[in-house]
Amino acid sequence: MIQSNYIPWRGYFDFIDDCDVFVYYDDVQYTHRDWRNRNRIKTDRGAIWLSVPVLHDQHTLIQDARIDYGTRWLDKHVRALTLAYQRAPHFGGYAGGFFELLRSRPATISELNVRACGWIMAQLGIHTRTRMSGEFGIAGDKAERPLRIAQHLAATCYLAGPAARPYSDAPKFRAAGIALEFKVYQYPEYPQLHGAFEPNVTVLDLLFNCGPDARRYLKSLKPAEPAT
Repeated sequence: MIQSNYIPWRGYFDFIDDCDVFVYYDDVQYTHRDWRNRNRIKTDRGAIWLSVPVLHDQHTLIQDARIDYGTRWLDKHVRALTLAYQRAPHFGGYAGGFFELLRSRPATISELNVRACGWIMAQLGIHTRTRMSGEFGIAGDKAERPLRIAQHLAATCYLAGPAARPYSDAPKFRAAGIALEFKVYQYPEYPQLHGAFEPNVTVLDLLFNCGPDARRYLKSLKPAEPAT
């Protein structure tokens, strides 16, 4: 269970691929200058940010944060991706589908992120079922709520990101009969354009460069670690 991100890095999709059910945690507060609305691409000038402008205030939830189409961000993203990757071996096989998705003009950043992630999952052969956290009507703080949602889904194991360690209560998960594991992100390099390898970029970089071989580079070299 993770907040939706804009065209996330490969670790996000490795995480989804490890699960039977993945929950987009989007009925929580939108955070500014975060991965919700932006990610990086690799260019001949180094890694640069692509950001989607979002209308929000301090009370806006991710699922309600509307995209601002009053700027030309969409055309800028298409142009930036084309300039960065048009010479990549598989750009032509994927770019059209992704650009069509962008031009469908989803209303909210959550809607855009979930649609884009679904499209990317299909290209990577990931068949994990996905749900939205807002479907469940389950309250609680950031430590208690994931456990309650996992119980609602009759989970036997809950996979968390490494950043969740400080506030994850392993004894409570054990008491509920749910194993708690933490994802480990450690990945092999893959062929890229534009010089030295840069790992922390959107998964589109992997797709454009490796195409059908992308799954060879998708999985972490280390398994998830059980909570102690």
